[in-house]
Amino acid sequence: MGQKVNPIGFRLGVIKTWDSKWYAEKDFAKLLHEDLKLKSFLKKRLYHSGVSKIEIERAAGKAKINIYTARPGLIIGKKGSEVETLKKELAKLTDKEVYLNIQEVRKPELDAQLVSENIALQLERRVAFRRAMKKSVTSSLKFGAKGIRITCSGRLGGAEMSRTEWYREGGYPFIL
Repeated sequence: MGQKVNPIGFRLGVIKTWDSKWYAEKDFAKLLHEDLKLKSFLKKRLYHSGVSKIEIERAAGKAKINIYTARPGLIIGKKGSEVETLKKELAKLTDKEVYLNIQEVRKPELDAQLVSENIALQLERRVAFRRAMKKSVTSSLKFGAKGIRITCSGRLGGAEMSRTEWYREGGYPFIL
């Protein structure tokens, strides 16, 4: 059996930081479940706007949520109307005062989460999987990525037998 390591846990404290920034002794489990609920709600609600990452910071009855997105205009809405409704919905989920901070991802072609969601969306729209993968590889390299590796697996092309196909271009580090 291969030794599988969580890619986020492997990089924590080295090149990545935590997505939730708070400390609790007694209510840890409650706050953790609340974080997971908030993140899944936001991911579902804002899927169309290309959410890359959601960070939650807590301090004394307040929750500051940073949303990194490719299309911030869709979240903000006209004159910030969408943000206000989103704040109210989040306040219902949690008993704390919620502050939203929406930040734009400048180059979505270089964000792994957004590239993978883009490919998944294309596959849902029945685009040929090879074309979707090759297009993502070329656009990422064109926007300045040093290297990219994409793996797509399952019943590719509607075949009976499941298989895995991957494309790799440029270099990518094996060791941090």
